[in-house]
Amino acid sequence: MTENMKSLRNFFLYKCLFALTFWNHVSPSVENELFTSVSNDFPEDGSDKKINSLTLPYTNRYRSKANFDWIVIQNTTESLSLSEITNGNVKKLVSLLSNFRPGSRLQNLTLTNVSVDWNALMEIFQTVWHSSIEYFNINSVTQLSVIKGYDFNYSGTSMKALTMKKVLITDLYFSQDDLYKIFADMNIAALTIAESEMIHMLCPSANSSFIYLNFLKNDLTDLLFQKCDKLIQLETLILQRNKFESLSKVSFMTSRMKSLKYLDMSSNLLHHDGADVQCQWAESLTELDLSSNQLTDAVFECLPANTQKLNLQNNQITSVPKGMAELKSLTELNLASNRLADLPGCSGFMSLEFLNIEMNSILTPSADFFQSCPRVRELQAGHNPFKCSCELQDFIRLERRSGGKL
Repeated sequence: MTENMKSLRNFFLYKCLFALTFWNHVSPSVENELFTSVSNDFPEDGSDKKINSLTLPYTNRYRSKANFDWIVIQNTTESLSLSEITNGNVKKLVSLLSNFRPGSRLQNLTLTNVSVDWNALMEIFQTVWHSSIEYFNINSVTQLSVIKGYDFNYSGTSMKALTMKKVLITDLYFSQDDLYKIFADMNIAALTIAESEMIHMLCPSANSSFIYLNFLKNDLTDLLFQKCDKLIQLETLILQRNKFESLSKVSFMTSRMKSLKYLDMSSNLLHHDGADVQCQWAESLTELDLSSNQLTDAVFECLPANTQKLNLQNNQITSVPKGMAELKSLTELNLASNRLADLPGCSGFMSLEFLNIEMNSILTPSADFFQSCPRVRELQAGHNPFKCSCELQDFIRLERRSGGKL
């Protein structure tokens, strides 16, 4: 087919998509005819680059009561965003997406306000998996029917990242494996499932290609990924705002993640019981966020040895115990919003360069700090009830040299 013919077909595609959106108040028979045209004439290689964008604002006043089509939010050569996906238009959506075969230009798909049965949801996912789409976002999903096992075909995909937010499961009695296995075995680099009241996730059944996992704001607990040795490529794990309690169990969760570099455990319910409880972190872990938990001084007995950046802000730490295990690689330490009565020494952090002790209860900085922290070049110590003393004058001079704040 010549380039001219391809351009004509691409132009025809966008005219039809515009018609599907703007003419939603037209009779169903006309709409059906339009969709049939789109299904039959969709270009396999995407859309013409000369058509940069077709943004179609739409309000409910244009919709007829008998019409159940989606709303086109945005349509460009590489991105498509649709809203109001229901059981009534899933087959049309699947037919539409089936035309974007691998090699087409469409790479980004966003679906919002999706209310469908389980089989329909899986059919959408399966179609996306075998299309040209690389980044799939699906927001505000209500799954209506009973969840059952589904034989998902992961082969031959272009997919790189899936983001799901605000997913509501209406079926209260189902096998967790039927649901979580679909996502655990996905052969993509990045997976986000956020704000969805998720209580569990299975360990992948084979060595996984996940590099990035984000399970923000769910109901996950200490049972997650225990004894899981399949996440060997995982570098970033975000578990912020869940229901984890045991810091030692979190450490063992990471111990088999051989590539893990960044872990966010902020805003959980974490505590550590002390010396009698062992911890074992991933050796590769270099950045750890434990802010906004219930950790006390004992946390320093359970930290990854090779961490470089450590965030302990907003916990219940009163002091940094002397004689703790050395964190030789630690360069940044955030102890803001704790219960410190004195500046911590750096005997266990000989490489420390940045220290934040804002919003604590420090009255007079000890002289030991200046000798034990020779590499600290930035110190933030504002909002502490300092009292005037010789040590404080030395401390202020250090602050001015380092550019810190009182």
